[in-house]
Parts: sequence; C-alpha cells; structure tokens
Amino acid sequence: MKGALTSALCVLLLAAVGAAGDWPQFRGPGGKGVSEETGLPVKWGPAENVKWKAELPGRGASSPVVVGGRVYVTACTGPRQERLHVLAFDGAAGKRLWERQFWATGNTLCHPKTSMATPTPAADGEAVYALFASGDLVALSHDGDLLWYRALARDYPQITNQVGMAASPVPHEDVLLVPLETAGESFAAGLDRRTGRNRWKVPRPRDVNWVTPLVLDNCGRSEALFVSANLVTAYAPESGKKLWEHAEEGLSPTPSVPSPAAGEGLVVTGNGVALRPPAPSASEGAEMAWKSNKLRPAYASPLYYGGPLYAVNNTATLLNCFDMKSGEVLWRQRVKGPFSASPVAGDGKVYLVNEDGLTTVVADGPRARVLGTNPLGEPVLATPAISGGALFLRSERHLYCIKEVIPNEIDSLP
Repeated sequence: MKGALTSALCVLLLAAVGAAGDWPQFRGPGGKGVSEETGLPVKWGPAENVKWKAELPGRGASSPVVVGGRVYVTACTGPRQERLHVLAFDGAAGKRLWERQFWATGNTLCHPKTSMATPTPAADGEAVYALFASGDLVALSHDGDLLWYRALARDYPQITNQVGMAASPVPHEDVLLVPLETAGESFAAGLDRRTGRNRWKVPRPRDVNWVTPLVLDNCGRSEALFVSANLVTAYAPESGKKLWEHAEEGLSPTPSVPSPAAGEGLVVTGNGVALRPPAPSASEGAEMAWKSNKLRPAYASPLYYGGPLYAVNNTATLLNCFDMKSGEVLWRQRVKGPFSASPVAGDGKVYLVNEDGLTTVVADGPRARVLGTNPLGEPVLATPAISGGALFLRSERHLYCIKEVIPNEIDSLP
C-alpha cells in the first residue's frame, strides 16, 4: 500500500530525446505524440497552406521524423520490396538533401497493406537509425554517411515477419532500443548507439507485435516499457534488467499494434487498461487503476494531452475523450475513419488522419468541437510529425509540409 501511494505521488514523465522543436522518433519527443509548437494550421488543401510537397521513390507507412530542421523518412521499391531507401529533406524548403539505398537481407514478404518501410526511423544529435521490416537496421550520419549496419535476420535466422514488422526503434542516451517480437524468435534488445552492437538482449513472448517501446522517467528512474498482448515489462534501458512486470490477458489487441500512452502517473495500453507503475523502492508490481472497453482503437495509439486521454475507435469511428485519472468518458465525437495513423496534438489541437488522407482537427477541451476537415487526396497510414510550426504528412508516395503560409512564401509545387 505504501509503495502504491508513493508511486501515485510521483509524476510519471516521458523521457524526451532531441532538442526543443524536434520530432525525433515515432510519436515525437518521448513517444508522447505531443508538440509544444504554436501557430499550427487548421485548414489546408491543394492551394492552401501546403508549403511544399516532395515525391518519394516508393511505398512506405513509416512516419517522418525531424531533427535539426531536417526531415528523415524511409521507403522501399522493387517487385519484392527488396530495395530499401533512407531520405533526408530540408524541412523549410522541401529540397531532397540525400538518399541512401540498401538491399534487404531478410524476408520481404508481408501483408499488402503494409511494406518493408513501415517501422519509423529515429534520430538524435549524432545519427539517423532506420529499421526495416526485413530486419535490416542502418545508422547514418546526418549527412548520409554510413556509420554501421545490422542484418538482424541473418544474426537471428528464426525471426519471422509473416504479415510484416512495424515496431520502431527508440534511442535513449547511449542505447538504441530495438523491439523484434515475432512468431519466430522474439526479443527486445538494447544496442550501443555508436557501434550497433548488442548491449543486452532478452526474450519476449512469441507473437506478432507492432508496439513501439515507451521510455518513462518514473521518480527519477528510466524505464523502457515493452508491451505485448498479455504482458507489460519494464526494463532498465542501459542494461536490460527487468524492473517490474504485469501480466494480464487482453492488455493489447491481437495482433498488438497501438503503443501505450502515459500521464497522471498512469500508463494506458492499447486495450484500455490503465496501470500505475510501482515506485522504484516498491516490492510489488504495477496496480490496475481502471479499465475501459470503450478504448479499443485497433491500430491508432491513444494520446494523452495535458489532462484528457484521446482514442479513436475504429469500430464505430468515434473519437473518445477520457478523464485520464478515472477512465470516465468525458465526450464522444463521430469522425470519419478508419485510422492507421495515431493522433498527435499541439497548439490546443488534436490531429486525426484517416487512411484516405482526411485530417480531422479537433479542439482540445471540455467539449467536442471540430475545427476543420482537410482531404489530402492520397492514402495515409503514417502518423504525422510536428516541427517548426508545421505538420509533416507522409502518404504512400509523397511527403507534405503543411503550414500557415504567407502568400509570398508559398513554394511552387512539383
């Protein structure tokens, strides 16, 4: 009881990576899906607030990341998606700065909806890290120079992707966290960020799992959370030591896709189970704070934004706003789905991008209020990035910079 009380009094924060204004990994700083940018756009279209549009060489569902004013994204080409691409763009002007290509060394068969370029790359002050569904993992400098390369499917031949792999790497201090949970060999690993060599590797449940790990600051202790369908495990990022574990059936959908959200001292899994992590000094495990069967987003991750918790329900195409502390539904708003991209937020706005490329902008607040609906005209599976007062949207074939644009600043579109 004392440990649970101590944990409740601790503020559970997400560890941020990168400088202010960067969007360095899947769902941005700390995996929160939240930006501190202001002046973000509400309305856009072919002739309005599209600052630039860049063509991509091939398919992909990976999200863009932004560090130091550069936008990084991956793609794949070839009849079997065997050609892997990493690209860098100037965030202000949309100019392609460089492109690097690699041959896939692992299996490239996957579900038609996904692709080899589905895991989102990550970046920090030193490098860009791109993991592909083939198990190929590359580290490049910000100028595109090769730093190291891992062919994980050759290192671990029992890895299988079946329908494809989509969980994304997460950098934390000197370690790159790599989730590879498959129906074959299944593990979580911490790689040395500068060399790519394993610092630690631990087995995980064998099942298809696309959940990206989340790094928390729990009362001053960093904890890397790996979530499976029936298991949440917190590891020490630097060593892989197990810190705590919670087993419960139905923590995440099957296959597991949504990544967890954190706030108000709680962690909420993709199936609407809110856990209170134990304090570092506690002997017991996590405590379940609440559970809601109304929070079942299918693919899109839940979003905690300054008090409320937002989640889209693919079955009924509803945006649900929950009280994070109690799980009570505060309001519901019908929106047009379905959704593969996770919601993101900033400047008092929540952005929901459906699979047809339609973005619904909703005001953050005590009642439902739709500010705008903006069709892109192209399919979108990737979660947006927010940086430099702009939204970066990635369709299958293009990268868009959406920003409130002064007329004489509008760049000509290709």
